[in-house]
Amino acid sequence: MRKKRNYQRKFVPDFKHNNIAVTRFMNYLMEGGKKSAAEKIVYGAFKIMGEKIKVEPLVIFEKALENAAPTIEVRSRRVGGANYQIPQEVRPARKFMLATRWIIGASRSKKGKSMAEKLAEELMAAYNNEGAAIKKKQDVHRMAEANRAFAHFAR
Repeated sequence: MRKKRNYQRKFVPDFKHNNIAVTRFMNYLMEGGKKSAAEKIVYGAFKIMGEKIKVEPLVIFEKALENAAPTIEVRSRRVGGANYQIPQEVRPARKFMLATRWIIGASRSKKGKSMAEKLAEELMAAYNNEGAAIKKKQDVHRMAEANRAFAHFAR
């Protein structure tokens, strides 16, 4: 039986910055279909970032995603009755998805502030190559480096 084809979705750019990446980030952040709440959080975070660092918030956002995106990851593969962790390059769409997931997850795990403040802090930390999302990326890279011996099993 053939696999169902996964079509590329068309995203409408956000209305403030006219950027598709911001829209996709909002969609990942959104819970329960509440897009307006996600917009408030993201634009609130952008406002906070603009005040704290005198750099355009969109530049901070894009640099943070670029810094948090992994270049290589491990995939499990069964070879001769044993499971191996095989390092493979990450596709661009998955890079974006992982970076956003890690930044949002790190923001949600913090306590005591509004989500906009936590998100702004995490984006600024990722912009400066620090924070929980960057640590997660380094862990993934370390795992891939440790399993480099199994790279010849890659398809």
